[in-house]
This record gives sequence, C-alpha cells and structure tokens, in this order.
Amino acid sequence: MTRDGFGIYVHWPFCRSKCPYCDFNSHVRERHDEEAWRGALLAELDHFAARTPGRTVTSVFFGGGTPSLMEPASAAAILERIAQRWTLAGDVEITLEANPNSAEVTRFAAFRTAGINRLSIGVQALDDQALRFLGRGHNAGEARAAIEAASRVFDRYSFDLIYARPGQTQAAWESELRAALTLAGGHLSVYQLTIEPGTAFHAAHERGDLALPGPHLAADLFEATHALLADAGLPLYEVSNHARPGHECRHNLVYWRYEDYVGVGPGAHGRLTIDGRKIATRQERAPETWMARASREGHATAEEAPIDAASAAQEALLMGLRLAEGIEAARFERQTGLPLEQAVDASRRRKLVAAGLVAEASQGLRATPAGLRVLNSVIAELAA
Repeated sequence: MTRDGFGIYVHWPFCRSKCPYCDFNSHVRERHDEEAWRGALLAELDHFAARTPGRTVTSVFFGGGTPSLMEPASAAAILERIAQRWTLAGDVEITLEANPNSAEVTRFAAFRTAGINRLSIGVQALDDQALRFLGRGHNAGEARAAIEAASRVFDRYSFDLIYARPGQTQAAWESELRAALTLAGGHLSVYQLTIEPGTAFHAAHERGDLALPGPHLAADLFEATHALLADAGLPLYEVSNHARPGHECRHNLVYWRYEDYVGVGPGAHGRLTIDGRKIATRQERAPETWMARASREGHATAEEAPIDAASAAQEALLMGLRLAEGIEAARFERQTGLPLEQAVDASRRRKLVAAGLVAEASQGLRATPAGLRVLNSVIAELAA
C-alpha cells in the first residue's frame, strides 16, 4: 500500500426493488441502455484521471444500487480504463456489492474474471421473517448459498447484517450472529437499523406502525455484537465493521482516514487534493440527468467546491473517530492543514477524556469502546 490510499468509487444506481429502510441513491427501472451507461462512466473516469495524474489507485469500489446487476463486461471495461488512466497498486482491492439472489450468484465467477477480487453481499438477515420485514428479495437459504458461493470464488468477501429490528431479543440476535460466524470469512459488517427520512420505514415510524428497540436494549445489542465478534477473532475496526487483521475493507479505510477518492456515477461524491487544495465533488443525482450531462459533457459534476481547513478538520474528525485506531495526528495535519490539538477544543477534549469516552496520546486521538457506543454525541461535542 502507498502511504495514503487513493480510491475510485463507481456508482450503479439500479435495483430490482427499493428496500423500505434504504435512503441510498438507488432506483428501479424496467430497462436501461447498458452500453450507454458504460460509455458515460468511462467518460467520467477520463475526466477525473486528467485532473489527478500520477496517482496510484489502492482500491476500487462498485456500489449502488446493485452493481451486480451490471454486465460483468461493463465491470471489466471500467477496470481496464482505470488501469489505463492511473497506476494500480500491486495489491489493489476491487470490491463489488452484490445481492444473494440466485440469478446474481451465477455471475460471481464472471465478475471474478472481469477483475473483481472482493465481494460484499447484502444479506441483512439470516431469518426469513426478518428478510420479509426488510423487503429483501431473497430468503435465508439463498443468503447462505450466496455466501458459500462467494467463498469458493473470492479469497476476500464480506456480508452485511442489520440488527435492532422490531421485536428482536438479545438471545435471538446472538443466535443469528453465531450462525453468521459459521459462514463468515475475514470481514463482517453489522449495522443497527436506523430510520432514515424519505424511506418507507420513516413513514411507517411516523404513523406509529413501526417501533424500534428502546435505547437500553439497543445498547445491549451493540455490546453483545462487539463482544461476540471479538471473541471469534473479528474485532471491531470501525463502529459497524469487524475484520480479522489484514481483512479490513481498504476502500472504506480511504473514507474513514480522510484520504482522496474519485466518485463517478449518479450522486457519487469525491474528495480530491488538487494543486495542494482539498476539494469536494458531487455528481448529478438523478440517473437520467446524470446520463444526459455525462454523455454530452464528459462528466456530470453538479457541484465542486474547495474545502477550507476548518471544514476539512470537521470532516476528518467525523470520519476518523469511527475507527478503533482513531485519528493519527500527523496524517490529520497533513490532510487538513491544522494541527489536531488546534482543531479540537481543549476543554471539550479534557471533559470527554475524564468521562472515559475519548483517549488521547502523543500520536493522536480515538474514541474508547464506551465512546464508540455513544459516538454521535462524542463527535457532536468535539466538532462543535
């Protein structure tokens, strides 16, 4: 790996159906022109490559939406263009998000041939009733089959689970998590169900038709998750992600360490250092608008803005405190232009240290296990 990571995110916005908890930029379309979409993504890659010459790509991430719905030939063409326009690190990580549906599982080998070397599977639950509640298009048997298929095709794979579902008990969740561990490789993502504005679950919650576990049970589920996975050799390395040493998702570490990345596709965001200045980019969100602009102009950038030092420091704090390793002071200053001790109010930091929520050392700052449990409050206090 190079000193700092440099990632490329490719957004594929299409899904077979919209999950009721999902607020991602995903859309259901009966048909799309695959060749046109491939060409537009290649054009955006060319645009950003011209602006970031000489960079070494350490990770590529196909996200969505459901990128496993794209043709493997499209993934191959995108990866070929990336290799032509940038240098690839010798151990470059190339991840594709996939669903466990049987039709998509049959394409795993083709995606591996296309150049994908890591799969992230949206399982979400290993319980049929929970999967129906979550609006997933697969059952628990298909989920297990997909994970097993991934383990045969890919050396590195992960899958997602959602906990703190309505009516879920700690005993039931621990049983489900133990079942997941019999299938897990080196990485597991475990997210607490949250109600996001604009989703079907949000509307149901507002009507009083959906009730989540109370804060005490949610905290118990959080603690039980981390303890059980740590005992199994997959310690927490980010507040919702666990991995065996060396199996951490390198692309997500680019985000959390506030390193540079290109974002192409509808609604994709980027953070780039150009001429010594950090800039934020955002592509057009609506798929049809994005396609029209990218095809016509070679990119569909809706917004590009420099990030001042204070804003960069807040972003770096927001991301870095999610990590068990915390924030490295030297990296923080190099990326934001501000020393860490200057960016964080000393009295607030001392207050959180005294409360056992933050730990500091000469090399940086991190949230303690207790601090990770109330991370939003810790970040709000430090970033105020």
